[in-house]
Amino acid sequence: MKKFIKVLSSLVFLSISLNSQAELPESIKIGSDTSYAPFDYIDENGEITGFNIEITKALCEKANVKCVFQTTDFDALIPSLLSRKIDMISSSLMMTEKRKKQIAFSDEIFATKSRLITKEGTNILPTVESLKGKRVGIEQGTSQEHFANDVWRPNGVTIVPYQNQLQVFSDLVAGRLDAALQDEVTGSYAFLKQPQGKGFIFAGEALTDKKYFDVGVGLGFRKKDNELKEAFNKALVEILADGTYKKINDKYFDFDVYNKK
Repeated sequence: MKKFIKVLSSLVFLSISLNSQAELPESIKIGSDTSYAPFDYIDENGEITGFNIEITKALCEKANVKCVFQTTDFDALIPSLLSRKIDMISSSLMMTEKRKKQIAFSDEIFATKSRLITKEGTNILPTVESLKGKRVGIEQGTSQEHFANDVWRPNGVTIVPYQNQLQVFSDLVAGRLDAALQDEVTGSYAFLKQPQGKGFIFAGEALTDKKYFDVGVGLGFRKKDNELKEAFNKALVEILADGTYKKINDKYFDFDVYNKK
């Protein structure tokens, strides 16, 4: 009898394992905000690319899941996931407590800081006192917007939301904004190091409010899609171990963007 129970238990475990594997879809739709170079952007051939995209493609290959990317405005990423228009989010989505109430996150993919950009010589700093009466451009739905609306707007700072980050930079150059708040890497790579960023600088230090920032970036999933999330967590461990992550990191950055402690 004991032997029979042991065999039966093994069969049940095998059945559960096979069922779990079977629950992984052959193909998933992945939403990405492509206005956020170098993480997610459209290249000269019209293809979606960037650090996030290449990392996600590597994860999809390890998880044996076909991934189809589609451009989605940042503030529409979570609504699109919840309404099943997409199956996963691959964008610079910080894992804030507010977002964790709506969706599930993978393990940390990378970490980045948030910085204010202003025109050189304005002496503007990322403080309420310095920004009072000023216009600050921010991409809709970002952690930067949540922070600015909660902390800066009630204290006299005009927060101007934009559909994507490229529009923010465009209006900053045109003089319609006094400053722009975004993540440090995008601010540097997509603006300050580009011709249009000449004469602009990072103002002051990075913002450190842990309610909004310094919480790491992860892939977003619907809460019930636990098997899919765990498959991508397993794949992340594998690409970190076999050097794939580092190879992609070094293609885009001269520092280690994987900040896991």
